[in-house]
Amino acid sequence: MQGAIPPAAPEAWAEADDVALLRWRVCDLALRIDGSMVERRVARLHAELAGRGFGFLPTCYLTTEWLCPDLVPLIGIPFCLAHPRLVRLEKTMMLEVEGESEGECMKLLRHECGHAINYAYRLYRRTRWRELFGRMSADYDPHEYYMRPYSRRYVVHLRDNYAQAHPDEDFAETFAVWLTPGLDWRARYHDWGALAKLEYVDRLMRSIAGRPPLVTGGPRHFAAARTRATLATYFERKQKEFSKGFIGFYDPALRRLFTDAPTEGRTRAHRFLAAHRRLLVDTVADWARVPKYAADGLVRRLAQRAEELGLHLRTADAAAILPVGVCLASLVVEAREHRLRALHTRETKP
Repeated sequence: MQGAIPPAAPEAWAEADDVALLRWRVCDLALRIDGSMVERRVARLHAELAGRGFGFLPTCYLTTEWLCPDLVPLIGIPFCLAHPRLVRLEKTMMLEVEGESEGECMKLLRHECGHAINYAYRLYRRTRWRELFGRMSADYDPHEYYMRPYSRRYVVHLRDNYAQAHPDEDFAETFAVWLTPGLDWRARYHDWGALAKLEYVDRLMRSIAGRPPLVTGGPRHFAAARTRATLATYFERKQKEFSKGFIGFYDPALRRLFTDAPTEGRTRAHRFLAAHRRLLVDTVADWARVPKYAADGLVRRLAQRAEELGLHLRTADAAAILPVGVCLASLVVEAREHRLRALHTRETKP
C-alpha cells in the first residue's frame, strides 16, 4: 500500500473513494466536533446535566474509540462519528458503527459522562462509594470479565452487562441510568439490589451538582488530532482486535452442525454459509453480543473450513438457518467463557 498523502483542503477527502480515503492519516482529516454530526448530541448531554443542576459540563474531544481517560474528566468520541463519509467507511470496514444512531450514541455519552463526573469530583475516594461499587484499584480488563446476565446487583444500560466489568464501570452505568431522561429508575429497579446504588447516586448528585469540580481537565489520550496512522492502518488494527478469540473450535463445531456424508439434494455447507452469511452474522452478533466484524470473520472462516472438510447440510436449507445461527452464537459464548476460565485459572494458581 502506498504511503499517507499530504494534507489538503478541509474535507477534500470526503469525495474520495474508499481506496483513496484509506490512505489519509487520521490527523490530516482536520475533524472537529463543532459543526459535525455529534455536536447536537454533545449539546443534548450537556443540557441533561444542566437540567440536573450541574454547572460542570465535561469537555468532549474526538478520539480513536469511546473513552474517558483514566482519572481525567474528559469524554472521547470516535472520530468516525464526526462525518457521514467516515461513518460509511467504517460500515464498509467493520460492518457497523458503535454509536451511529442517536439513541445508542446518547447511551454511550451518558456512560462516559459517568466516568467524567466520578473523576471530576473524585467520588471514588468516598467510603460509601467504595462500599457500594468496590475499589478503583481492582483488576480490570474490559474484554475479559465474568458476566452474570440475571444478576440484579447491577443496572443494565450498555450491552454485555458492562456494569459488572469493574467498580468504575458499575458507577458509570448506574450514573447513566440515573441521568437518562424519562426513565423511572425507581420503578424499573424497585426490587433489584442495584436500587441502593441508584438511590446513592441520586443523593450524591444532588449534593455535588452546584459545586465546582476538583479536577477539570488533563491529557487528551488517543486524540484523533494526534493520530498519525492512516485510516487503513487504523481499521487493520481494529479488525485484528475484534477478531481475537474465535480460533481452535472450528472442526468440532462444524461436525456438530453438518455432516460429511453427502445426501442427494442437500446443499454443501460452505455454500449455505455463504448464501446466508448476512443473516447469520446479524444473529451471532445480536445473540452473542460480539461486533459484527468478528461475527462476519467467524462465518467466513467456518465456510472455508466446511468446504475443505466436504460438509453438507443435514436438513433442508430453510430448516437449517435457525439451528445454525443459534449454534454459532452458543459457540461464540462458549469460546469466550473458555478463555475467561483459562484466564481465571492462570491468575489464581499459587
